[in-house]
Amino acid sequence: MKQICLFLVLLSVATVASAEIKVETVMVPVRDGINLATDIYRDDTTRQASVVLMRTPYNKARAKGAAERFAAAGYVAVVQDCRGKFGSEGVFMPYNNEGQDGYDAIEWIGQQAWCNGRIGMWGSSYVGATQWQAAVEHPPGLVTITPTATYSSFYRNLYLGGAVRHTLIARWASGHSTKPDAAKVTEDWDQTLLHLPLSEIDDQVGWPIPWLEGMLTHPSPNGYWKRLDMTEDMLNLQLPMQHVVGYYDFFSRESVNNFTRMQQLAKDPVTRKRQQLILGPWDHGTIGKSAVGELNFGAEAEWDAAAATLEWFDRTLNENVAPAVAPMVPVRYFVMGENRWHEAEAWPPAGYESTSFYLHSSGRANTRGGDGQLNRTAPSVEEPVDRFRADPADPVPACPVTDQRPLNAATWAPVNQQTIEDRVDVLCYSTEPLTEPLTFAGNAHVELFVAADTPDADWVVKLIDVHPDGAAYNLAVGILRGRFRESELEPKPLTPNETCQITVDLGPIAAQIAAGHRLRVDICGAYFPLFDRNPNTAEGPFGSSTAVATESVYHTSAKPSRILLPVSASAR
Repeated sequence: MKQICLFLVLLSVATVASAEIKVETVMVPVRDGINLATDIYRDDTTRQASVVLMRTPYNKARAKGAAERFAAAGYVAVVQDCRGKFGSEGVFMPYNNEGQDGYDAIEWIGQQAWCNGRIGMWGSSYVGATQWQAAVEHPPGLVTITPTATYSSFYRNLYLGGAVRHTLIARWASGHSTKPDAAKVTEDWDQTLLHLPLSEIDDQVGWPIPWLEGMLTHPSPNGYWKRLDMTEDMLNLQLPMQHVVGYYDFFSRESVNNFTRMQQLAKDPVTRKRQQLILGPWDHGTIGKSAVGELNFGAEAEWDAAAATLEWFDRTLNENVAPAVAPMVPVRYFVMGENRWHEAEAWPPAGYESTSFYLHSSGRANTRGGDGQLNRTAPSVEEPVDRFRADPADPVPACPVTDQRPLNAATWAPVNQQTIEDRVDVLCYSTEPLTEPLTFAGNAHVELFVAADTPDADWVVKLIDVHPDGAAYNLAVGILRGRFRESELEPKPLTPNETCQITVDLGPIAAQIAAGHRLRVDICGAYFPLFDRNPNTAEGPFGSSTAVATESVYHTSAKPSRILLPVSASAR
């Protein structure tokens, strides 16, 4: 988590020393009298310029390199500690004040003699969210934002298919809540994350954290989340935006959806044409790098985030430079495996068609050594059902556990899944080795016919690239909690042993499976602790009991379970 938090603030850049950049620290007042510590970076020769603003809970000093680079390029760079963090006054409550404080900071900047009235914002994750929250307040002078790897609906930041991104929020809370003097952070994160009921996780972390308990006890997108849902308000904005995220980022769905909504649904036609999406092979802590998890995506995956942001600001903020900037490409997306960038007018990109790959077996698809098959032919006979037992006491881990990587250190990045695929509670369906490359780009999903003998159960689906040596690397993952199968707002328990059809979203993906490799789909009942385990009882976040679920996956002519991939039309 420490590695992630560092990236939330820093764009990976070297300090530019070609100009005399000076930094001044001031306290900026906001509407309720709280003062926010703010660093102002300026070239001594710059009398008045456009301003780029970052608001961060991770210490404004950590943005020094990027701020100096922007200032050397002719901008005034302003970096501010969020309320209650580091040099700023007040009490930090995650996301609670960022809209109003952001508005006030932008209004203050616009009144300074060194500001020419044009202001942009930059930063990622929480820092990206501060941009959305300020923007929907419509502060005067805000011209553009560059939200990287972030959300516009905080519910969808934390929840997917009814399951919560457990490690993410629990460990983040341990470092970003007010810790009583005598309190200690848990030393056994594995057991802390296994604790039930979920509502007591804050106490297991080490002290009461009311906002964490609130987030964990509201698993539906109801009124609790309304203040932090900007998906409708954002459509009224008239701002050019650069959206950046990686396929392995837990914000990938949110960031891509932000772009597509603004490009397709923004009320201002000009604004629709001024949206850009950069979609790379990264996770949350590796944006711009080629090495991600256990894979290296090659030199083309290396991307200078600060340079791209600076180019965007030249295009949208600096009217003297904008005419010289190359025409904007709406979408740049990286195809993993091919390891090349491509350009498109929209997402999903044109030239790809939804293609079905069907699940087959003789009822023994358990483990990678089982008889599960995957091909483009729909079942024509009554194939036997596949079953596995999902035990909450032994949830399937998100990553293989090693001496270097304990259970609680699971990563979203690609790692070899082989040892996980040796578990009998994992179903594996594989193609034959491909005779030619298979390329797909767009949004993938899985349609399954399933049943469970408990009131609730999870279905986790992983899309896997199996190398000739057997190494199996995750490309995408999705999860659906059974009681949310029909509605997120009105969850309904499963009827034990009753078959139902479910759809599991795998998110945005662009990849090429090489000739000689296999395409595989894994299905299991947990992705722990990146998502909380399902106790299978339907008791919700206040329940402490558990039950072992026998989960069934059908693949017959009447119940043709399948994955739908957006395959290159030329390859079909």
